[in-house]
Amino acid sequence: MDAVRAVLIDIDGVLTVSWRPLPGTVDALGEIRESGYAVALVTNTTSRTRASIAETLSAAGFPVAAEDILTAPAVTAAYLAEHRPGARCSLLTSGDIREDLADVCLVDDEDTVPDVVVLGGAGPEFDYAALNRAFGHLQQGARLVAMHRNLYWRTDRGLQLDSGAFLLGLEKAAHTEAEVTGKPSPAFFEAALTRLGVAADQALMVGDDIESDVLAAQRAGLTGVLVKTGKYLPQTHRDVGGEPHHVLDSFADLPALLR
Repeated sequence: MDAVRAVLIDIDGVLTVSWRPLPGTVDALGEIRESGYAVALVTNTTSRTRASIAETLSAAGFPVAAEDILTAPAVTAAYLAEHRPGARCSLLTSGDIREDLADVCLVDDEDTVPDVVVLGGAGPEFDYAALNRAFGHLQQGARLVAMHRNLYWRTDRGLQLDSGAFLLGLEKAAHTEAEVTGKPSPAFFEAALTRLGVAADQALMVGDDIESDVLAAQRAGLTGVLVKTGKYLPQTHRDVGGEPHHVLDSFADLPALLR
């Protein structure tokens, strides 16, 4: 671990569940920061803005600010600005994230055919009418951009279905393939490394999703650490095609690993 200068950390399922801190995570993050490591919280959460996430985590005792957080919506905005400048975008997501999409041309008029359908995180908004409307846009030539492919996430009520399940159906029905901007996209990890000013072999990624968080980070050249909290399932660990560099019971164990 001598080469590690920065730590990338997923939030949901690693630091918190339903935004409540998991045991020992507040103290662990404090110790990591005090030890001089650069820190970025990297999340596919699409229901809150960076400022809202920072406010919630700070109130829970985590030593973080908005500039420490990199979200899938923020990366999506940058991606659209680079690859689809000026595109009219129809957004389907749960929660208000327009603040992080301020430079994206969002269209709400049902009579306007967008250039891009942007899919965020799932929630009550993902009803038949909304999904069928997105399907119709795709049939008329709109491109499909997804903030992530997560099939589910863990809350205090157990695992909950996420937008990846709906994304698979839209791709199949519309005969298209989404451009994915959040984890496990290599561009997401590159954006985090650029923000921290470190190379991939100087960074460590901690997550509860073995594929999107850990193995994707390892393919990008980072050290991967899987924690057995959040959405972690032993069967998924056994069945996935790869092995994390490190497996910990909890993020609370990370300072000891770094030492």
